[in-house]
Amino acid sequence: MIVPSLFTVAALLAAKAAAHGAVTSYVIDGVAYPGYEGFSPASGPETIERQWSDYNPVLSVSDPKMRCNGGTSAPLSAPVKAGGKVRALWSQWTHAQGPVMVWLFKCAGDFASCDGSGAGWFKIDEMGMTAPPLTGTSWGTAVVMDQLYWESTIPAAIADGNYLIRHELLALHQANTPQFYPECAQIVISGGGGQSPDASFLTAIPSYASASDPGVNVRTPI
Repeated sequence: MIVPSLFTVAALLAAKAAAHGAVTSYVIDGVAYPGYEGFSPASGPETIERQWSDYNPVLSVSDPKMRCNGGTSAPLSAPVKAGGKVRALWSQWTHAQGPVMVWLFKCAGDFASCDGSGAGWFKIDEMGMTAPPLTGTSWGTAVVMDQLYWESTIPAAIADGNYLIRHELLALHQANTPQFYPECAQIVISGGGGQSPDASFLTAIPSYASASDPGVNVRTPI
């Protein structure tokens, strides 16, 4: 019987975890901003992204990490014009089954005191199943897997201010085991139309969906 070395086991575990994915950088109104990569994100440059600890998924819709993958206030923020573009980039992504969602949360004050709590999140972009029939590649995450980025437009009519932008991939490749991959960055929107979403469009994260929701528990064919 051959017993693998501790180094080999550690390398295999790291490779398994690294097979997931996370937002690792941004391009906002044409300006590139670094994010976090690898398993020691604190050693990287200062960033607009709220720090995540590893590439592993959040497995419960009620986990507080659903909000920003555990990240707290980042040292920097990025300016963006209302109507401008925000592109999130992944260095790797391996699951083609599931939706992509992009959310905003307007901070009442500075970013240091803004943790995204309360019913203030609203969705500005999404792609679920792209076309029938329900197949392993007809999903928004398949687009991310192919191009390793997702670009959204900031609503032109939105009110100016400090916002968290949250990118979320939901991997549905395992039955009854949805895997959530959320990350947040800090942006400052200007030049907008002063409008805010109606309360009916706002929700709290975590628990914006039930664990029994068919859109969360569906298993798609691979």
